[in-house]
Amino acid sequence: MTEAIKYKIILQQFKNKIYSYSYYLLRDKMDADDVTQEVLVAIWKNIDGVNAFSVKKWIMTTTHNKCLDMLRKRSLVYQRQAVFNYDDEEEITMADEANRPDTITEKKIEKKALLDAIEKLPDVQKHALLLYEIHGFKYKEISEILKLPVNTLKVYLLRARQNLLKQLKAEEV
Repeated sequence: MTEAIKYKIILQQFKNKIYSYSYYLLRDKMDADDVTQEVLVAIWKNIDGVNAFSVKKWIMTTTHNKCLDMLRKRSLVYQRQAVFNYDDEEEITMADEANRPDTITEKKIEKKALLDAIEKLPDVQKHALLLYEIHGFKYKEISEILKLPVNTLKVYLLRARQNLLKQLKAEEV
C-alpha cells in the first residue's frame, strides 16, 4: 500500500475526530483548524513509522499534545471561556412530540447545563471523560494519551461522573 493511500485512509477515519477533540479543548475554530493541520502534517511525515495497531492512540496523543502546546502559546489554560453555538447544530429529526418547540428548548437547556458542568470539571477529569465517553477510547489508550496509570484514570473518571451528578443535581436539571 502506498503512502498516499495510507494517508487517505487515515485522513478519512480521523480528520473529524482530530478536529472535534481539538475544538473541544481549544474552544476556537481557527486554533482547532491549525492543530488539525499540524496533526495531519505530522501523520504525513510519520506515515511509515506509525504502527497500524496503535495509529488511533498515536494520532489522539499527538492531537492532545498539539492542543496543549497551543494552550501554552495562548497562555490561557485556566481562562478559557466556553462557547456553545447551537446555531451550527445538525438538524434534529425526531417523532412529532419531540419536535415540539418546548421539547427542543428543554433538550437544549439540558445539553447546555451538561456542557457547562463538564467545562467546570478539573482539566484532567474533563479530558478523561471526553476521551472515554465521547470518543470511545479504552482505559489503556486514555492512560497512554494522558500519561496516567490506568487505576488513576479510573478514579478520575469516577470523580468526574460524581462531580457532574453533583453539579446537575444542584442545578436541578
